[in-house]
Amino acid sequence: MYAIRLHAFGPAENLRHEQTADPVPGPGQVRIAVAAAGVHLLDTVLRGGEQGPAPALPELPTIPGREVAGTVDALGPGTDPAWLGRPVVAHLGFAPGGYAELAVTDADRLHEIPAGLDPAEAVAMIGTGRTALGILQFAELGPDAVALVPAAAGGIGTLLVQYAARTGATVIALAGGPAKTDLARAGGADLALDYRQPDWPERVRAHLDALGRPGATVLFDSVGAEPARAALGLLAPGADHLVFGWSAGPLDLTDAERADLTARGITTRNVLGPAMLRRAGGDHPLRLLETRALAEAAAGRLRPAVQRYPLARAADAHRDLVGRATTGKVVLEP
Repeated sequence: MYAIRLHAFGPAENLRHEQTADPVPGPGQVRIAVAAAGVHLLDTVLRGGEQGPAPALPELPTIPGREVAGTVDALGPGTDPAWLGRPVVAHLGFAPGGYAELAVTDADRLHEIPAGLDPAEAVAMIGTGRTALGILQFAELGPDAVALVPAAAGGIGTLLVQYAARTGATVIALAGGPAKTDLARAGGADLALDYRQPDWPERVRAHLDALGRPGATVLFDSVGAEPARAALGLLAPGADHLVFGWSAGPLDLTDAERADLTARGITTRNVLGPAMLRRAGGDHPLRLLETRALAEAAAGRLRPAVQRYPLARAADAHRDLVGRATTGKVVLEP
């Protein structure tokens, strides 16, 4: 098979499109003929040799990628034969192997792709979609809410905008450039601004004043650094600051800024990891979120934005993702 392999940690150019042996499923496993593989920011971190939130760096050479969709084409010993030939999507956990024509995973990770979703959309929902729904567990949304969504044209951001708009909340979206603000507006944002324009905070404040609102009631923060600092100044008393990333760098608040947030009753919460799993509940909280995400997309309530690249252009996909030149979920197609 052809796959993307990494022989040495480093820049995107180290991702090689080459032939390698077909994987063989073990007991309780299936092999998937991959039609779409998700690209995640964590993939770029691991490729560079940084562990990030992963438990460990992969052994080299490795095939990156942790989200795949396609058709089951082979079964390991003891695997239910009903899976053979079915269209499926799976999150591989921290096991690599997704950037390939064939991938192996445990059968208990599989979901059948619902009717109406293509493999790339299913891949977007199995990882990014489950995270978006996990974040939304912490948000109080409805007609009285004002949601401020930086990175609104990203994989998670596009889904947050759609969901919040569907609840009747006022949605203020921030994104980089006209194409991205257009995407946020199409997803239901009431106001979509280019965060690269220095006057965006003033324009948000003017919009809030025109609505007679004291500020946003929830900030979905995956950006951090100075954009988050500016956004915090636009929050109403008692608002929620939900943190799930820091793509622009960490937010280092001064003691005076922390005191101001406390005085305004603003709660900052990191909503990833154990907090999200506890809120989801059940014995298998990630699977519950995956199932719900796929159902939301199949019903048309959430539609993932997808940017597709040929598998051989994985290096371009990594460069573009890190350079914020992508919209929605980045997906490789063999």
